[in-house]
Amino acid sequence: MAKRTKDDSKQKTAPATRTKRFLKLAGMTASVAGSYAAERVRRAFNEEDKEERQARAYDKMANQIADTLGELKGAVMKVGQIASQTQDFLPKEFSQALQRLQKEAPPMDYEVIARQVERELGAPPEELFKEFSEEPYAAASIGQVHKAVTLDGKEVIVKVQYPGVDRSVDSDLKQLKLTLKLGGLLKLPKESVDQLFEEIRERLNEELDYENEARNIADFQRFHAKDEGLIIPSVVRQLSSKRVLTMECVEGDHISAVSAEAYGQEVINLIGRRLFRIMADQLFKFHAIHGDPHAGNFAFRPDGSIIMYDFGCVKRLKPEIVHAYSQALTAGLNADYDALDNYLVDLGVRVSGKPAVEQDYYAMWRDIFIRPFRSKDEEFDFASSNLHKQVASKATTVFKYMDFFQPPVESLFIDRMIAGHYWMMMRLGVQAAFRKELEDYLDLSSAA
Repeated sequence: MAKRTKDDSKQKTAPATRTKRFLKLAGMTASVAGSYAAERVRRAFNEEDKEERQARAYDKMANQIADTLGELKGAVMKVGQIASQTQDFLPKEFSQALQRLQKEAPPMDYEVIARQVERELGAPPEELFKEFSEEPYAAASIGQVHKAVTLDGKEVIVKVQYPGVDRSVDSDLKQLKLTLKLGGLLKLPKESVDQLFEEIRERLNEELDYENEARNIADFQRFHAKDEGLIIPSVVRQLSSKRVLTMECVEGDHISAVSAEAYGQEVINLIGRRLFRIMADQLFKFHAIHGDPHAGNFAFRPDGSIIMYDFGCVKRLKPEIVHAYSQALTAGLNADYDALDNYLVDLGVRVSGKPAVEQDYYAMWRDIFIRPFRSKDEEFDFASSNLHKQVASKATTVFKYMDFFQPPVESLFIDRMIAGHYWMMMRLGVQAAFRKELEDYLDLSSAA
């Protein structure tokens, strides 16, 4: 895992019962629905300052949702983390508030973790391990990690799932969907919303199965076996189960410790090129992607090595989706907006049967997203990139064409992977030109 500083001030928590979870979420739903209804009444009688009042109402609702999801952890917190990475289908106030959920969650009491280990592995941690740290090494939405030493002296990390998380997924998602609907926040057809939540539910159930994650790790280790500078820690299967995953301890620096002063710009650029290759290989060759690419799931070393963690969320891609995605990228690079419109229909992003979207709209987005790929030779400086600000400034234009587009169910996790890598490139301060590499991958995908 990436090295981090211990914060003893964090308040530990106990798992919420299913009844408590339901009441918390139901209370959140009622409050959000009430706020939305009240705001609609105010708008009906007073047109002045309409946008300002709406922004204040959205900000209040967003912060209440973020606070509740963060407290309950589990499936709803994970969905909040996913939602925070999109500006497309939620007002910007929600994306901003939900960004808080990307930070490390408060840990559970050690007694809760010890009981979960005993339930899953048949004995308490002190019998199964030579050493087992009571202080968590990291805490997240669905589980937390502890450092340990096996009986034969091997240093490992043990990921323990919070009790009851897997049993609450369906009810959590049902309640969250109701909240967003009653809050007037999902201005999408019911069928599209149902498809989007079903995709998220499937990925969450896979992520909650640590035996599935162990298989994913083995698959990605085989695929990347010859990739220099990439390390994927191995599973200790005899100390793993559906809700406990023990892996060899392979440490590196958290992204916050990587700087030009500490690593040198040349090494940082090497890391950036390796990150791009890893992402593109998984997408265009393996047709399976690491679906949770936030900075906490990567660590780095001064020799340019990258360590990848957490393969619970893996999206297996249909070949036709990869083909349509690559064709859409090719059309975008070539400013062929008629072809782009057609491939977006194939991807399920554009609603079929609607008239073609105006080319100026596509050109606006293309001019923003092409910047890191504008030149084959001139390096793009991610440290000074403002792509995310440009996207945010154009977010309101999405609502003008809302009837023409729908949630990209099949490519949702591709977009999430690319967004996650963009943020890492920016935080690392990578300077690189990726146009030639991207074109090579697109040519390879078209020929397949």
